[in-house]
Order: sequence, then structure tokens, then C-alpha cells
Amino acid sequence: MNTPAHLIIATAIFAKPSNLKVTWAAIIGGLLPDLSLYTLAAWSTLVQGNSAQHVFDTQYFSANWQQIFAVDNSFFVWALIIATGVFFRKHWLWVFGGAGFLHLCFDFLLHHDDARQHFWPLTDWVFNSPISYWDHNYYGQIISVMEVGLCAVSLAFLWRRFDSKVARLLVIGIATMELLPSIMFFVMQLKHPSMVAL
Repeated sequence: MNTPAHLIIATAIFAKPSNLKVTWAAIIGGLLPDLSLYTLAAWSTLVQGNSAQHVFDTQYFSANWQQIFAVDNSFFVWALIIATGVFFRKHWLWVFGGAGFLHLCFDFLLHHDDARQHFWPLTDWVFNSPISYWDHNYYGQIISVMEVGLCAVSLAFLWRRFDSKVARLLVIGIATMELLPSIMFFVMQLKHPSMVAL
């Protein structure tokens, strides 16, 4: 699932218009499991001068990168955060943990050959799901349509719940981040039908 979709769904489920701390906890929790990837990829491409292909074909699968992903994508780490928030009665903390845990649930089901070690530190076992959110060899085209549909419903829900101008600008911004790639790909398919076979 694309990172903006994680943010949209986590915010729709956990955010509260009356509690800014809880809302930001939901947003950050939905983002954090992907943040290390963005940080490493930015460093590799912008500082070290590597190509995006090298990043995602080689470095992504390296032992060093996968070990970092194992920590911030561990069900146990996020469950501990939830438990800590519940124990200390910190609403924002268990929402933060819940948003991250939900992110992992989607990733666990929607990553095939790019799956991560979700059960660190107990094991380095990886579940290669038969379904991929992006790879058309593993139903990626179907999943991407479902993702857009789920995000559209979640965005409509957020639009109704959050009626301030700032909040609605944020909703529009995240909707653009999620939908623009799909729209661009659709337009490119119309102009170049041969892309459908890629």
C-alpha cells in the first residue's frame, strides 16, 4: 500500500477533530514504518548519487537496510507501544501505536517479494504474500483500484469530520498525493495503450 494511503486510512480511523495531539499521533504513526525507507533512499540518491533503480533493486534488499526495516516494521515493537499507551492511559500514544500497527497489517498482506521481517526480534522469517499492492503479476492492478476506492471513502469521511480550512487543505493535499500517480498512469495508458502490457 502506498504511504499516502496508510496516512489516509490511519487518520480516518484514529484521528479526532477535537484532539490535535491524537490526530497528529495517528498521522505520524501511519507514516513512521515507511520513514526509514524514504530517509535511506533520499540519502542514497541525493547524497551518494545512486540511481533509483539501484536503490530499489539492490540496496532495498541488502542485509543492512532490511535490518533497519525489521525494527520499525516489527509487530512486536508497535504492540509494545500500544500496550505502553494503554498502561499509562495515554490516548495519543496508543493511537500512535495503533496507526503503526495497522500500517503493518496492510503491508503484511500486500507485499510479495519486497516483504519485510515483521516478527523481529523473534525471527527473521518473511511472509511473501500471494498478493502485491503494486506488482501486476500478483493482482497489483486489482489491489490498486481497491486501494483508491478505500482511500476515496476515507477521504470523504475525513472531509465531513474535519471542517476547518487547515484540516481540509491537508485532506486535499494527501488526496492529491494518493490519487495523482494513479491518474497520471491512467492518462499515460490512454496515450500509450502498449503500457498496459508492462
